[in-house]
Amino acid sequence: METNTDSNHGLLSRLEAVLFTHGEPIRIKKIAGLLNIDEATLLTAVSDLSAALKASERGLALVVYGDEVELVTKPEHRDLVQTLIKNEFEEELSPATQETLAIIAYTGPVSRSEIDYVRGVNSSFTVRNLLLRGLIERSAKGDDSRSPVYEISLSFLEHVGLTASNQLPDYEKYRALIKTFRAAPQS
Repeated sequence: METNTDSNHGLLSRLEAVLFTHGEPIRIKKIAGLLNIDEATLLTAVSDLSAALKASERGLALVVYGDEVELVTKPEHRDLVQTLIKNEFEEELSPATQETLAIIAYTGPVSRSEIDYVRGVNSSFTVRNLLLRGLIERSAKGDDSRSPVYEISLSFLEHVGLTASNQLPDYEKYRALIKTFRAAPQS
C-alpha cells in the first residue's frame, strides 16, 4: 500500500518532470489539470519541491511568480550558465539548432510543443538559443498571450540573404505539406 510519503514523492517527481519538459513558466491551474489534482494539493507540492531543491546539492530551483511556476538553475550557477551560453554563441549552429531553425522557418508561426513533437525531444534550450541570437521571434498566438509561437526574424532573413521567407528553397512545397498535415484529423 502506498503511504502518504510515497504518494508525495511520486507527485513531486511528476511535477518536476512536467516543469523540466515544459521549460518555461506554466500556470498552476494547467499543471493541476495535467496531474489530475486540485490546486491546493499542487501548491503544497510546489512548496515541497522548492524546499527539497533548496536543501539538495542539485543545480535547480523553483520560481513562483503570480499563478505561474518555472524550474530554473540556481542563482549561484549564473556565471557557469552565462559562460555556457556565451560559448554557444561563439560556435557554429549545432545540427539540433539548425534542425529547429528549419522547422521554425518552414512551419512558423509554430508553438514550442509542435517543434518538440516534430523533433521528438525537448527544444526549450535550442529555441532560447535561437531567440538570444536574434534568429527567431516569439509572439502571442492570437489573443492568448500564454501560448507563444515562434517564427524566423528579419535578422535571419538578412543573415541568409533573403527578403522574405517564401524565398527559402522549396518553401511552397513544404508549406503545402504542412498545411495538409495540420488539416488532417489527428488521432
